[in-house]
Amino acid sequence: MTLKAAFIGLGAMGAPMAGHLKTHGLLTALGNRSQAKADALAAELGVEAPGIEAIAASCDVIALCVSADADVIGVIEALAPSLKKGAIVVDHSTVAPATAKKAAQRLAEVGAAFLDAPVSGGVEGAKNGKLSVMVGGDAAVLERARPVLEAYAARVTHMGGVGSGQATKAVNQVLVAGIAHAVTEGLALGEALGLEADRLLPTLAAGAAGNWFLDKRGATMLRDEFSVGFKLALLHKDLGIVRQIATEAGTDRTIIEQSLADFGELMSRGYGDDDISALIRLKRKP
Repeated sequence: MTLKAAFIGLGAMGAPMAGHLKTHGLLTALGNRSQAKADALAAELGVEAPGIEAIAASCDVIALCVSADADVIGVIEALAPSLKKGAIVVDHSTVAPATAKKAAQRLAEVGAAFLDAPVSGGVEGAKNGKLSVMVGGDAAVLERARPVLEAYAARVTHMGGVGSGQATKAVNQVLVAGIAHAVTEGLALGEALGLEADRLLPTLAAGAAGNWFLDKRGATMLRDEFSVGFKLALLHKDLGIVRQIATEAGTDRTIIEQSLADFGELMSRGYGDDDISALIRLKRKP
């Protein structure tokens, strides 16, 4: 039997993910904080955009991708009273592991299941259906929901129990922040030394310095184009979560703290909606 899936949270990541569900014949309904946005995409995709209670009552798998811990819990509380027995809620947001566990406990009370399944791959990955999905929760539940996740993923990995998906995303965000520091600092040096971007970037990419961020953001940041990807204010939010996780784990937080300070500075200057490659603004000589 074909799964009936819904997607809630139609931002830069959620909208294309929902589109892939439609392409795979799985999408039944859409939801969003702004009903007008849900209605517009629903009309485009030829599906419904009913209220959240109707989504809960009619769908087998409900995926969501929202901004903050409170938003996740708010959606869970709204869904819970009307969910079908055995329904699965898959959360692609980046939140604290404790939030994932709280959501799972609430859904268990009504006979539904929960997977914390944050993603990596950026807006490009969402548009191309090539995200990496890191999943926490019951392995059998994941297998039931797998067709939904594989509609927009290049890789789906079961990391362990509830919360382990978010723990993996915490590690991911430290690496993302650290790589952003290295690439922006290096390219700022290249600019200052007068190196030509069209020669510098492919040369770096072909060697040990090659990485996704350099490939996808190197040319754009050198052209001062900062509206292409993941907003730095969102990474700042994520790193606030990661700081608490790292503090509890007792590990070094050098990159986390520097990133929070630098992205905070950029936000104070009005650049919060810029892609994280805007970090080069702070790396260039005054």
